[in-house]
Amino acid sequence: MTARIDARHFDPARVSQAVRDFNAMLVTGMAGSGWVFPPPSAPALREALAAAAPPPYVSPSARTITVPAGDHDIPVRIIPAPASATVPAAVFVHVHGGGWTIGSAAGQDAALERIVASTGMTVASVDYRLAPEHPYPAGLDDCETVTRWLIEHAAAELGSGRLLIGGESAGANLALCTALRVVRDQPDGLSAAALYYGNYDVTMTPSQRQAETGVLITTGSLAWFYDQYVPEAGRRDDPDISPLYADLRGLPPTVLAVGTADSLVDDTMFLASRLLAAGVETELVVVPGGEHAFDMAPVPECQEAVAAVDAFLAKHAAG
Repeated sequence: MTARIDARHFDPARVSQAVRDFNAMLVTGMAGSGWVFPPPSAPALREALAAAAPPPYVSPSARTITVPAGDHDIPVRIIPAPASATVPAAVFVHVHGGGWTIGSAAGQDAALERIVASTGMTVASVDYRLAPEHPYPAGLDDCETVTRWLIEHAAAELGSGRLLIGGESAGANLALCTALRVVRDQPDGLSAAALYYGNYDVTMTPSQRQAETGVLITTGSLAWFYDQYVPEAGRRDDPDISPLYADLRGLPPTVLAVGTADSLVDDTMFLASRLLAAGVETELVVVPGGEHAFDMAPVPECQEAVAAVDAFLAKHAAG
């Protein structure tokens, strides 16, 4: 299947009132959330966000394993396949978002349970090291280490040796960069990828540069996150950091999802074209008016897009 780029998705008249209302609610909800840029420091931002938010949902079925990585262990949060599945369809390697700087695998249980229920897979979410304490390539190295360990051990440890990978925002960047590293020498190691609204060019695409105002991410906040992850600005066009510049041949089937109001919309649209040119089976899901993190919005159009991504995963999990 090929990606279909349809100009009608970008027609302001196509944005539903429900999406407009949710975006307006986001603006109100961000007040007092601790989401202020530039923050005093990354630890201060983490503390402010944690203080303003309710405790995250904790899945009763979740457990944590560790994967050895030389001088440290990498926690991996496991949400098992449904009890009705005698054997999981596959294992989904999940990489959380947060600008490489905030977030954790333990804060994603609700979304990961949805993936489990929708696809029949077991989910393994990587708790990679965060910047700026651990700048590039630390987080990416952790994701690669866990993925390669799962390629070798998932069949015995989690019941299936078939692996898919994906993530959101900076997690989509890390998932794609991990896939590119893995397929170099293990071309059959990954069966599919699902990437939500990722940063694929940290030198900034036009939509990033033009995002002077925004609900969740702006040019200024993106620049701050990039400074944490890759302090040396001259390195940011490295394909291992900005995968839009990579040789994309050999990647597994990939689904990309983005909202048209996202400051990162160009990243997804450009990546879709480059994947197709590289001969990669690509599906594109676009939400008119959708903001960054649209998949968390309880709005019909947003949840229909999430269902389309889950259907893609379920198809490729089954082989």
